[in-house]
Amino acid sequence: MVQKATRPTDTIGVVGVVDPVSQAAGATSTGWFAVADFHSFMALIQSGVLGASATLDAKIEQATDGTGTGAKDVTGKAITQLVKASNDDDQAIIEFDGSDLDVDNDFTHARLTLTVATAASLVSAAVLGINPRYGPASDRDLASVVEVIGLDA
Repeated sequence: MVQKATRPTDTIGVVGVVDPVSQAAGATSTGWFAVADFHSFMALIQSGVLGASATLDAKIEQATDGTGTGAKDVTGKAITQLVKASNDDDQAIIEFDGSDLDVDNDFTHARLTLTVATAASLVSAAVLGINPRYGPASDRDLASVVEVIGLDA
């Protein structure tokens, strides 16, 4: 008898995205998501071609609710700045979990923010929730996830 493998979508869900964009100088963020839904998270940041002398920063922010109340940075959860001179078409990863938030002051939600400086640059990002606390991870995917081709397809 062949035992079926665990489906990746049972353990990994898409909880935040910054769709691919030519981002002008300024910030763009994922939506706020509850950290209680998963044991850990991985933010994947992607730079495309960065504009002339452009830089890209990325950080995890926290809030006390899903509307961003009291938003502030999560300590130690920011990448080293990506720069035009050496970081076209690169990736960076930020790992975090609920214990990284200021839980003593009731911070319960997080988001990823990308900040481009100097010149428009191609960027994108996804935040993945890993190991859900209840049910399959795909139950918490963003509505923008329109199709999953499973292992049994």
